[in-house]
Amino acid sequence: MTGRAYEIDLERVANEAAIYARTVELSADGNDVWVFDVDETLLSNLPYYAEHGYGLEVFDEMEFAKWVEKATAPAIGSSLKLYEVVQSLGFKTFLLTGRSENQRSVTVENLINAGFQNWDKLILRGSNDHGKQATVYKSEKRSEMVKEGYRIVGNSGDQWSDLLGSEMSLRSFKLPNPMYYIP
Repeated sequence: MTGRAYEIDLERVANEAAIYARTVELSADGNDVWVFDVDETLLSNLPYYAEHGYGLEVFDEMEFAKWVEKATAPAIGSSLKLYEVVQSLGFKTFLLTGRSENQRSVTVENLINAGFQNWDKLILRGSNDHGKQATVYKSEKRSEMVKEGYRIVGNSGDQWSDLLGSEMSLRSFKLPNPMYYIP
């Protein structure tokens, strides 16, 4: 996680995604969407995990919530570049995170401070979404996007649960995350 290999892997995924994004012929209706996960996709929680054994410790939801409240997670540089490319090409950008709705303001603050600007939607877990497996929750939110008339052309995430399930994108890009797995 702290060596160059992790960074190279992140760059490789972002570069492949950017190459794909440049080949997409966007529809004139403006409903072509690129979905991004937030944690370990746009923002790096590596500083938190460095203090907690890089995923070896049992996950402590309260401790992680304290970290999120600090709003200091840095951008994953290669993902920020991809985000900027996707936006410059005219894709709508939807951020779909497992974070709770009560973390909206600190999430917005952290994203902006890390360099992410002008997203079209930020979707967080509402009270009805708690307790759902990530694959179910994210599938339901993608289904809502499609029902609203959007086409999910690209999707970037660090967990298979970000990418699989119903209403998958035309192309998905899986970032590495050896620290944890979310079903």
